Amino acid sequence: MGKRVVIYGASGFIGSGLAGMLVAEGYEVVGVSRRGVGNVEGVCAWMKPDTVDLRNCAAVINLAGAPIDQRWTEALKKEFHASRVGVTEDIVAKIAALAAEERPELLLNGSAVGFYGDDGDTVLFENAPKGDGYLAELCDDWEKAAMPAEALGVRTILFRIGVVLGIGGKAFEKLMTVFKLGIGGRLGNGKQWMPWIHVDDLRSAMVFCLSERAISGAVNGTAPEPETNAALTRKLAKAVGRWEFLPVPGFVLKFALGGFGGFLLSSQRAVPNKLTGAGFRFRFAKLDEALRDLI
Repeated sequence: MGKRVVIYGASGFIGSGLAGMLVAEGYEVVGVSRRGVGNVEGVCAWMKPDTVDLRNCAAVINLAGAPIDQRWTEALKKEFHASRVGVTEDIVAKIAALAAEERPELLLNGSAVGFYGDDGDTVLFENAPKGDGYLAELCDDWEKAAMPAEALGVRTILFRIGVVLGIGGKAFEKLMTVFKLGIGGRLGNGKQWMPWIHVDDLRSAMVFCLSERAISGAVNGTAPEPETNAALTRKLAKAVGRWEFLPVPGFVLKFALGGFGGFLLSSQRAVPNKLTGAGFRFRFAKLDEALRDLI
């Protein structure tokens, strides 16, 4: 098998830094974009989705997906589905069209901890069942679209990503702006668990999965120690030297952001059981460590 890795979403927040890590490990990285061009360090070539060549790849990494941190209109829900489920179905169809000996060794497909719905204080390993709600259904469809690759002889990983903390990430930058202005407060009662991960650990975990052939199926892309929203709020305010502001009532979130506001009040105490069990070592296992690095 070759050392070529094809990344859908190579120019995105996670993918743009992932390319350089893969190159450092001796991989050749090809990016996929609708325009067929891009400017990301480490990417040696670009292809369009309809002409991409997946033959003899070490891995296909699919990080495509329209940003979900906005009000979920019906039009956007169609875009969420097409950019996740539709793209994944297209990738698997392309793999199926290849001769068995030409198929990629690995399909690492994006997913999210939203799969678990709202589970309160329950500790969620990767074998936890699907939850309820729109995002859980979307993630389930997304994962089901990827799994036929396994029957084609391709090791398949469903990477359930939590809240990604990193410079340049839209979610983190928004948080930083709010707290630096001194208007950041907990969401609702703050008891909901928020599984977070430092972006460098997330990228490193993906690279780790390429060589760790025993890993397959669902993988929680989260730090080992999730935090409640109240604790995360308190630590972030302290890190930027500001006081916590008044909490944002749940009904205000739902009114302002609709379904996404409701999701921000849901709880997923997800932990990376498969990664730690396989020997992956987090650089930033604790939130305090991650914030010291980023702020």
